[in-house]
Amino acid sequence: MSALTTPANERKSPATPEYHQIKFAVHNKLLERINLEALSLIAPERARHDVRAAVARLVDEERTPLSQVEKEAVVEEVLDEVFGLGPLEPLLQDPTVSDILVTTPYLVYVEQAGKLRLTNIQFRDNAHLLRIIEKVVSRVGRRVDESSPLVDARLPDGSRVNAAIPPVAIDGPLLSIRRFGRTPIRAADLVAKLSLTDGMLALLEACVVARLNILICGGTGSGKTTLLNVLSGFIPEDERIVTIEDAAELRLQQQHVARLETRPANLEGNGAIRIRDLVINALRMRPDRIVIGEVRGEEALDMLQAMNTGHDGSLATVHANTPRDGVGRLEVMVAMGNANMSIRSIRQQISAAVDVFVQASRFSDGSRRITHITEVTGMEGDMVTLQDVFLFDKLGINQAGKVRGRFRSTGIRPKFYDKLVACGLSLPPSIFQTQVDV
Repeated sequence: MSALTTPANERKSPATPEYHQIKFAVHNKLLERINLEALSLIAPERARHDVRAAVARLVDEERTPLSQVEKEAVVEEVLDEVFGLGPLEPLLQDPTVSDILVTTPYLVYVEQAGKLRLTNIQFRDNAHLLRIIEKVVSRVGRRVDESSPLVDARLPDGSRVNAAIPPVAIDGPLLSIRRFGRTPIRAADLVAKLSLTDGMLALLEACVVARLNILICGGTGSGKTTLLNVLSGFIPEDERIVTIEDAAELRLQQQHVARLETRPANLEGNGAIRIRDLVINALRMRPDRIVIGEVRGEEALDMLQAMNTGHDGSLATVHANTPRDGVGRLEVMVAMGNANMSIRSIRQQISAAVDVFVQASRFSDGSRRITHITEVTGMEGDMVTLQDVFLFDKLGINQAGKVRGRFRSTGIRPKFYDKLVACGLSLPPSIFQTQVDV
């Protein structure tokens, strides 16, 4: 069975040139007859009802051999063009779709259950796709044109949008939408999905409550932000949290949350606000916790200094394939912030600031699992020393194509366990001697 199948509840429509020609003819006639400015003043439900009736009349006026089902499909798609994002609207309404990837006007892929699938969604041409991209970015106050061909933004529901148009996109406009589920994933959901075990979750919860500094590592799409959301849910309600992100993706459930987001440069190339600027500003906002969506540059130095000067309990993510790689990435990023620091000084900053690395990985079957919970134990010579507490071992692939593996504790009780006890947190010794096959 091919991995490239169509989403279950995707709206089917004929992909013939005649069908698209009729749809765009109706759309253009509609734009000539209605006042969009006046339409914006009407309640959304009333406006959609009135436009639906107008579109239905226009479709009936067209002398075409369309069946009733095809006419209804034209009506729905024209409504999506007017009120939504055109051909993408059915995908945005599908809760099983986590990513929408438009490679050409005629090739639209989605990710479902961790696997990429080709859909039957198509745009009319590059101009149609570009018009939808402009509609997406204009909703969030951004722009995209030849002088600014790259844009990174977010939709009102938190979904992250990236678009690239010519001249940087060689074969035509490219659009990527990373969607967020309407219902936030909870800690119990991660256990149910076999992303980690109850014992691993109990340890991570204790680490958050005890105000240990935690860095989540992983590649693109490995579930770093999802895990960060879950761990942030363990922060006590009476603490002030400041979140810092490139695009606001985090959905913290606490009430006292101050959210900060970066800003790109304006038309003159001025006014850009970077992650580093927000980290520095956050220190003046009396935070109990600082949560950084992703550390990717020189702000790593400011983050480590904050962790070392009383802002413990901070959470952040970083792109890295292993905890050891995470240390290396931090070294490079800190050097970007201060090229005069010696490598030993940088490593001392890291070993003093970060308490725990949590590695998230995505496997070939689309599953996402926590493969390492690793403690930073200090320095040995010029090296930052790490100690694995929990690991996931991949053992193979079964006949259904699912990854087989084993969650296991290393049998080592972490050095930070005494800090957990001092905070009144007690974990059963058995969690450090467990093994779970999945």
